[in-house]
Amino acid sequence: ALPTLARASAGKDAFTFTEILRGTDSTHHAPEGYDVQLLMRWGDPLFPDAPPFDAYAQTAAAQRLQFGYNNDFIGYLPLTPEDGQDERGLLCVNHEYTSTLLMFEDVGDNYPATVTAEQAAVEMAAHGGTVMEVARRGGQWFVVVPSRFNRRITADTTPMTLTGPAAGHDRLKTRLDPSGRSVAGTMNNCAGGITPWGTYLMAEENINGNFTGMLPDGHRETANHARFGVPGHWYAWGRHVDRFDIGKEPNEPNRFGWIVEVDPMDPDSTPRKHTAMGRFKHEGAETVLAPDGRVVVYMGDDQRFDYVYKFVSRGRFDPDQPAANRDLLTEGTLYVARFDADGTVTWLPLVHGKGPLTAENGFESQADVLIEARNAADLLGATPMDRPEDVEPDPRTGSVWVMLTNNHWRTEDQVDAANPRARNYWGHIIQIVEPKGDFAATRSRWEILVRCGDPAQPEVQASWNASTSENGWFGSPDNCAIDPAGRLWVATDGNAMTGAADGLWAMETEGPGRGTGRAFFRAPAGAEVCGPRFTPEGDTLFLAVQHPGDGEGATFLAPNTRWPDFAEGQPPRPTVVAIRRKDGGVIGG
Repeated sequence: ALPTLARASAGKDAFTFTEILRGTDSTHHAPEGYDVQLLMRWGDPLFPDAPPFDAYAQTAAAQRLQFGYNNDFIGYLPLTPEDGQDERGLLCVNHEYTSTLLMFEDVGDNYPATVTAEQAAVEMAAHGGTVMEVARRGGQWFVVVPSRFNRRITADTTPMTLTGPAAGHDRLKTRLDPSGRSVAGTMNNCAGGITPWGTYLMAEENINGNFTGMLPDGHRETANHARFGVPGHWYAWGRHVDRFDIGKEPNEPNRFGWIVEVDPMDPDSTPRKHTAMGRFKHEGAETVLAPDGRVVVYMGDDQRFDYVYKFVSRGRFDPDQPAANRDLLTEGTLYVARFDADGTVTWLPLVHGKGPLTAENGFESQADVLIEARNAADLLGATPMDRPEDVEPDPRTGSVWVMLTNNHWRTEDQVDAANPRARNYWGHIIQIVEPKGDFAATRSRWEILVRCGDPAQPEVQASWNASTSENGWFGSPDNCAIDPAGRLWVATDGNAMTGAADGLWAMETEGPGRGTGRAFFRAPAGAEVCGPRFTPEGDTLFLAVQHPGDGEGATFLAPNTRWPDFAEGQPPRPTVVAIRRKDGGVIGG
């Protein structure tokens, strides 16, 4: 059993909402007694000079002034309410990718080759992130326009600097940036985090898909790009912009796949990509303080057979020195997890010169180790996991919740204690407990909370608390959140494999109810649910509904739903929603 620290449940309220039903249809669903407000849709204006959204006349210039596509991570930073406001804050939202066939009416029959330069430019402008001021009057939230805080961050025009050991390295230099220290833009931003000093972390994930082209034979980056899946050829960007063609700019992919830190309080600030935190397909970057004040950031590498990581800063957080905290993520140690069968987690340091991370194995410096973090983790013997996505620490209990989405590629001879099922279409959730709440520890404990999937089908080998109803189980856990009462909530991406829409579930983690799921929100057809984020009082829940209407054969003219507008001839629109109880109480009861 895990230590008593993780079992503490004093002060935690039970979930009391009426569970919703499993199913799939064209719209969203929430429990009785809750309101779901459409807060911000793709293309909605963020600035007074932004044009109204017009799906048939999109331009990159317009998109840079409008809310981006496929909203994922949501962060919330409270602000002091102004006159007439009950609540006020900043929402920091990632835009993970663009669903080209749903975005444009006229992509052509040979997608992506037929994507035009202007359409590609719109896609680049729709990636990245949004910072926007929001406020509440009564039960209604709204986006504040104009606001001095509102900002769009894009894949092609936002200047960024590189920090840490790989900054300035030859492998990050290009014709446009011979210094190797400046990057235009960020892309494929999945989950993320908010730091104790109030900055916003954007996690660059599937950046491989944005590149095309071919390296010359024998090029230095051949093995590195292959391990990362570069080029992915998902988009036509490289046909129109040289730096996304690896035949023309072989080093450009090395400038993506990092954690980006943004100061949301200063829209003129330059975001920074922190190379000390490693380069891989980052899903999430949630921070927590170790007892000695060091900052720990947990991260998943969202690919089948990849790894769980944490970064431990060299410096210590000082609440009285806000400016000094801004450099905490530039120096530290990156660790990768090995999950042993005895329930131990060993955190292995990715440090040049230690173990196999030497010149003999292709690592000439710490920069090489961080640029090729995946290859370094391979050599260290980390445990290949079933798609690690969100990794969420809870400072109150010392627990860390790891969402493992699925991995149907795992064979019987690849099964291990931490990944116990072959052909795992459903995923599972692991609980790590750091000893005495020391998140910087190098040895921890772990156990499985639930094995997802239908418990009524023995061949699935699911494991849930017997109290879980026919609506409370799910598949493919992705994002998660811990609410102000210390309770775990899990959003899914791939629950359609179980015959129902994706959504959000409340999860019991303590006491007799441990391992019980309860269905709270259901997304419209084709969508996944991302970015669950609660306000500090727990009475508003923000959710990101991503790629509604998507699915096999779905297009702009024939989506699986036209949510949220349901207007004939209009495409579905990714949207941030705000959920509140009609009586104003705490979400979940």
